[in-house]
Amino acid sequence: MAIKRTPKKNLFRKKRSAKPAAKKTAFVTKDRLLTLLKQRKFGLFFAHILLYFIVITMGWVFLLRFINPPLTWLMLQRGVERKLEGKDWKLEKKWVAYEELSDNLKRAAITGEDANFMVHAGFDIKAIRNAYERNQAGKAIRGGSTISQQTAKNVFLWPGRSWVRKGFESYFTILIELLWGKKRILEVYLNVIETGDGLYGVYAATNTYFKKPPTMLTKRQAALIIAVLPNPRRWSPAKPTAYINRKTNTIIRYLNHSKIPD
Repeated sequence: MAIKRTPKKNLFRKKRSAKPAAKKTAFVTKDRLLTLLKQRKFGLFFAHILLYFIVITMGWVFLLRFINPPLTWLMLQRGVERKLEGKDWKLEKKWVAYEELSDNLKRAAITGEDANFMVHAGFDIKAIRNAYERNQAGKAIRGGSTISQQTAKNVFLWPGRSWVRKGFESYFTILIELLWGKKRILEVYLNVIETGDGLYGVYAATNTYFKKPPTMLTKRQAALIIAVLPNPRRWSPAKPTAYINRKTNTIIRYLNHSKIPD
């Protein structure tokens, strides 16, 4: 006969507490509250600074849509450099309205400096990528800046290479594309670029090198002025090197394919 065993109770099993766990009380300490207030004040301060910066810079760019820039940082820097070298102060420039600029010069600038000027929104991504790959390969450093970017840099910023300046350059490039348009950008560009030692704008260049106003430039003369722009203090349109002649001939070959702002 089988003996029926009664299961033993586990004497070591812990009894469950019928009392629910106490809920944690959420509260903010005085120090935590002060920290949150400081963070909020800092955020508001930063937001105000950002707002003032945007309003001031947009107003600045909008005014220069109608007012011709009198000076640029580069002009002042070059003048100081000449004085430090014991030379006389030299700053030759004269503003020329867009309608008075030779079409040959406008086409040469676009052909030689920014072939996609009329179709991009300030940045030529393909040119930037090609320049990056070339520089990474250890070849001669070459920039991918458009006419819009160069104009933004020349008018609103200082010379030099840094990520901070590049960031500001991108910001101002967007603004002039929105507030100026292609015609004004090209007009300002051709009037503020460095074209020689102490020479700024195409009027100073054409008057110095060819003894004529920028309304009467031939295709070759226009192409020569643009060909030396990477380093106009080293090269001269009046005495082109073999390299400058090759570059000039390339610009002339494609000059008629470039569209210009009306």
